[in-house]
Amino acid sequence: MAERKGSNSKDLEDLRRRIDRLDKEIVELLSERARVVIEVGKTKQAEGTPIYAPDREHAVLKRIAELNKGPLPQKTLQAIYRELMSGSFALEKPLRIGYLGPEGSFSHLAATRKFGSSVEYVSVTDIRAVFDEVAKGHCDLGMVPIENSIGGGILESMDSFIDSQVHICAEVLLAVHHNLLANCTPEAVKVIASKPEIFAQCRNWLSSTFGDVQLVPVASSARAAEMAASEQGLAAIGSTLAADLYGLKVVFANIEDAANNVTRFLVISATPARRTGNDKTSLMFTTVHKAGALVEVLNVLAKHKINLTNIDTRPSKRRNWEYYFFVDAEGHCQDDHFAKALEEARGHCGDLHVLGSFPRAVEAI
Repeated sequence: MAERKGSNSKDLEDLRRRIDRLDKEIVELLSERARVVIEVGKTKQAEGTPIYAPDREHAVLKRIAELNKGPLPQKTLQAIYRELMSGSFALEKPLRIGYLGPEGSFSHLAATRKFGSSVEYVSVTDIRAVFDEVAKGHCDLGMVPIENSIGGGILESMDSFIDSQVHICAEVLLAVHHNLLANCTPEAVKVIASKPEIFAQCRNWLSSTFGDVQLVPVASSARAAEMAASEQGLAAIGSTLAADLYGLKVVFANIEDAANNVTRFLVISATPARRTGNDKTSLMFTTVHKAGALVEVLNVLAKHKINLTNIDTRPSKRRNWEYYFFVDAEGHCQDDHFAKALEEARGHCGDLHVLGSFPRAVEAI
């Protein structure tokens, strides 16, 4: 029996030595890759090319998925390569990413999942400020929520697009789990703070568990966590990241009404994204003042085989009873059939703006 144990220990030591050799080779290859990245960065800066290229990101992750024969899951390799790309950004030129703060918000979580730990994150006070910081060049990119699978469209983001000149260059799907965060017992909770959209996503749970408690809407879930950390009897609904950052306990976990709760975020930039072959396009338009104008626009898109994935509306705030329509469609605005559809659709629109064409996100991160 002792001989068998000794044999197992020797096998384990041999396996560990193999891992050590492989780690050495991996680090050497990563360093070689990094040296090439530095040269790429020099070329981009000389040409004035943006450091973040969504089409290149899409191509790298797609190729890695095709090369992966196991046993590592695709998500593991994707996470590794997202961190590699994050480090590459830092070598080329440090990126500044604006998001709705403070730290620990779901926008912060989406940004870190997308861009990794080697870029600079800039917390701002409201969604409109994210648009402003990108438009002014203070941030290279911005992360803004646009819709939730339970609560629907994020009104502040849609309204910000009406007056902004930024481009959508990527999208992020984030699986969202809401948690009641506090430093007191459930019985001591008198007030619950969070974003209005989050209250909507937890409506049934809140009604049955805390029906008599006052709900206080605030600008972000992270701001609610800040308040809960300093105010007795106040709880927040937010992420586990916020709980860690602000020293709060998770009193109840996963309180969202639907288990498959996903929020879609948009990455905004001063420059548009190039085609990948698996793209979406976001449009914003008003219609001319005649009967059936909206139907005519939709018929034009259907005639050119443009598949719509979402449609929403917001008041224009310029004239009473005038509305902006927000449409997401499959394809890139530079695709021939898409470009022809847009040209024809303009004849039925008051205004028509392409908010951006970008790689389509296929799964939550």
